[in-house]
Amino acid sequence: MSRVFKFNNDVDTDQIIASQYLLLPTIDEMKSHAFESLDADFASGVKEGDIIVAGDNFGCGSSREQAPSVLKALGIKAVVAKSFARIFYRNSINIGLPVLVCENVHENVNAGDEVEVDLTQGIVSAGGKEFTCTKLPEYMQNILNAGGLIASLNKE
Repeated sequence: MSRVFKFNNDVDTDQIIASQYLLLPTIDEMKSHAFESLDADFASGVKEGDIIVAGDNFGCGSSREQAPSVLKALGIKAVVAKSFARIFYRNSINIGLPVLVCENVHENVNAGDEVEVDLTQGIVSAGGKEFTCTKLPEYMQNILNAGGLIASLNKE
């Protein structure tokens, strides 16, 4: 089971990790500042295996790869949203952070709820209901399974 951290529409990469923290030398140093402007307790409260559920256009804004990287470093199992900014979506796959497009989850869960996420089947189970998400193509799932694009290419 995964605990839900819930965000609304149009969460941009500067809200995920503000630009002033990009000066820090490592992702590990940046991660404690994730979502600082939206939820000051996020980084200290998130646990390995928790998920983010969001509305439309999650990860809009800049193309900074640090945004999905800090989420992965904090132990986020997956980000489930109605839709993603294209560059955030691809950056997430490239660094090995699972992202699922799922139309109806946002309206049916609350922050703190426990949900089950089946990444290979693209299903989120919450409150006794199952929600079918857009399943990743096999080659993208293989990238995630390998831990990201570089790890996947190194395996080949």
